Amino acid sequence: MDMISASMLGFGAALIASGALAGFLAGLFGIGGGAILVPILVTILTEVGVDPDAVVHISVASSLGVIVPTSLRSFFAHKKKGAVDLSLLKSWIIPVPIGVLLASYVAALVSGDTLKGIFAVIAFVVAMRMLFNRESWKLGSDIPGNPVRALIGVMIGFFSTLMGIGGGVMNNTFMTLFGRPIHQAVATSSGVGVLISIPAVFGMVAAGWGAPNLPPFSVGYINLLAIALIIPITIYVAPLGAHFAHNLPKRKLELAFGVFLLIACARFAYSLL
Repeated sequence: MDMISASMLGFGAALIASGALAGFLAGLFGIGGGAILVPILVTILTEVGVDPDAVVHISVASSLGVIVPTSLRSFFAHKKKGAVDLSLLKSWIIPVPIGVLLASYVAALVSGDTLKGIFAVIAFVVAMRMLFNRESWKLGSDIPGNPVRALIGVMIGFFSTLMGIGGGVMNNTFMTLFGRPIHQAVATSSGVGVLISIPAVFGMVAAGWGAPNLPPFSVGYINLLAIALIIPITIYVAPLGAHFAHNLPKRKLELAFGVFLLIACARFAYSLL
């Protein structure tokens, strides 16, 4: 086996391992895998020798690519049950993609370390929400109208894209803080994932177009091999994590996910020193 073939084999194996671990943890914690997949991809792709300057961009962009089919599948399933707040989604058809495209522009300008720092800061805030969240916390009795609603949509699209996530955690927090039931928030988040992931794929392709030292099968910062290998393995493994989740109380799962994010933040912060 020549060196190139061995390198490709190692890259493919790393992607499969990333998808398996991310799928299991996503099923365990009951959320989309972006917040889990990005730190795992960064760690594993660094180990197999992918250019350090491109690792975070590739991880974030490829995570967003993985979210496209999973969010579409989830959205139509929730919509069929009538659980999605379609009015909120329609009001975000423009604001959320605007945030996505702004984030793609920022991603094209910043270094991998800067993107890693952004991920760490946002993940830390999300972790604090998971660790100290109280269902009694409320900011209002219903979701605010424009311009506040539009601004929040832009922010969710912007920060979710820079993290490589589908916006579920942020949208769940927003909707529940304004009096919406968690089941409706989760269902609506699947639609938010569609509004984020589809424009984000195009944005990350443009952001990384012509970037040097990208791994094989990359189109911009989107790695097609990563998407092709990770999607099926996450779909297969996620139910195993969900099976374990049913044996644990919801609060313990939130605490575990918060701790996971804190560990990811610590690793990213340490790598920046």
